[in-house]
Amino acid sequence: MAATLFSKVWDLHTVRKLPTGQTQLFVGLHLVHEVTSPQAFEMLRARGWRVPFPSRTVATVDHIIPTTSLARPFADVEAEEMLTSLQQNCRDFGVPLHDLGSLEQGIVHVIGPELGLTQPGMTIACGDSHTSTHGAFGALAFGIGTSQVRDVLASQCLALDPLKVRRLDVTGALAPGVYAKDVILAIIRRLGVKGGVGYAYEYGGEAVSRMSMEERMTLCNMSVEGGARAGYVNPDATTFAYLKGRPAAPSGAAWDRAVAWWASMASDESARYDDRVTLDAGALEPHVTWGINPAQSVGVSGRVPKASDEAPEARAQVAEALDYMGFSGGEPISGTKIDVAFIGSCTNGRLSDLREASRVVKGRKVAPHVRALVVPGSNAVRAAAEKEGLDAIFRDAGFEWRGAGCSMCLAMNPDKLEGRQVCASSSNRNFKGRQGSPTGRTLLMSPAMVAAAALAGEVADVRPMLGGAR
Repeated sequence: MAATLFSKVWDLHTVRKLPTGQTQLFVGLHLVHEVTSPQAFEMLRARGWRVPFPSRTVATVDHIIPTTSLARPFADVEAEEMLTSLQQNCRDFGVPLHDLGSLEQGIVHVIGPELGLTQPGMTIACGDSHTSTHGAFGALAFGIGTSQVRDVLASQCLALDPLKVRRLDVTGALAPGVYAKDVILAIIRRLGVKGGVGYAYEYGGEAVSRMSMEERMTLCNMSVEGGARAGYVNPDATTFAYLKGRPAAPSGAAWDRAVAWWASMASDESARYDDRVTLDAGALEPHVTWGINPAQSVGVSGRVPKASDEAPEARAQVAEALDYMGFSGGEPISGTKIDVAFIGSCTNGRLSDLREASRVVKGRKVAPHVRALVVPGSNAVRAAAEKEGLDAIFRDAGFEWRGAGCSMCLAMNPDKLEGRQVCASSSNRNFKGRQGSPTGRTLLMSPAMVAAAALAGEVADVRPMLGGAR
C-alpha cells in the first residue's frame, strides 16, 4: 500500500505497541547537550545502569557557553557546573563529546547535519524542542524531556503517541527577499501555535523542492512552534548532495546502497494524508512577529492588529500581547524602533543565513543606537564564514562577530536583553522574557530582515536593499 515517509519510518522503528497505546520506538540517533542531560545521567547512576549503545549518542555544548571568551571557569557558576557535568558524564558513560575548542562544536541542531550524523529514514531524539530541525533530511526527529533522555540513554528507545500527518504544499516560487523563515511564520500565523497538535507536518510543493537543505532546516525547525510533534521534508537529490562526503555519511558502495534506500523512504505519490493545506509562496512577503508567540506575525507592509478587530475568543490574548509589546494596535509594523539585532540560533545561524545577511550589510553601517551581533551556529560555520570574509563585512558595518553557541536565542548565557529593549531576532521564539529580560521584547524575522533592521534602526523591508534576485 502507498504510505507516507512518516508511516514507513515509524513502522520500521517500532519495537512493540505498549499497553498505554503508545509505541515503543527505537531511536537511531540521540543528541545530547549540557542543559537537559545532567539529571538524566544521574538517574542512570542511581540505578546502576549504563549506556548500552554509546556510539548512537553524540554530545555537544551550546546553550550556556559564552560567545565572547571561553576562559574557564565560566563567570556563571551554574553554566560552569553544567559543562563540567557534561564532560564528566561523557567520560563515565563513553559518549562522544564535541567539546569547547573543537571545530565540530556548535549548536546541536547545526552540527548534526554538518557532520552527516542526520540522515534520511532515521529516528532522532534530543532533549531540546527544536529537534524537529533534523526532519529536513527525511528523518523523524523528536524533542524530548529529561526523563525521556534517561530512557533513550538506558534503552535506545522512546515511548511515543502515534501521530496524524498533515501535508503542507507550498506552491509556486518565493520572491527575492522572502525566505524559508517567512514561509514557516506564515504557516504558523495561519494554523496557529496549537494547529499542529497531534500531527507531524510533511512539507512539500515546488517552493520546498527548490529550497536548499539549510532553508528546509529552518522550515522544520519551527514546526514545533506550530504545535506539531515533528516536521519533515521528503529526501531528494538536494538531500543526497548535501550529505555526500560528510564525515558520518556512508561512502563507496555503501553510499550507493544508502541513497537507494533513502529514496525509497520518501512518501509515495498516492499516499493519503489526514489533512492537507496549500500555501502560495508567490503571495508571501517578509514576515515580522508583533506579539508574544510565533503565530502573532504580520507581513512587513502590514499593520499590528487591534484587539477589537479580532474574534471574541482571541481578543484577550491579543490585548495581552499588545500591552506587553507596547503597541496600541493598528500601527504599521515597519518603523518599529529596535535596540538590538541578533543573527544566529539553530533556526538561522548557518552559513547561507550569514551570506544573505552580509549581502544586505555590505558597504552599510549599523544605526548608531543599535547593538548588533552575529553568532555562527557552529565553529565550522564560523570558520567557513571567516574564510569567505563575511566576518569583515559584518565588523565593518558595526556588528559584533561572536563565537558559536545558542547566544541570545534563549539567554542561558551572558547574551541577554536589558530592560524593555526591543530585539530584531532571527531566532524561533518571542515569548515573554525569552531573551533574558523579563520585560524584553522580541520581533522574529529572517536574518536578512534582521540585517535591514540593524541598518535602519527600525523594522524595515529588506527587499529594496537587496540589489537583484536571490
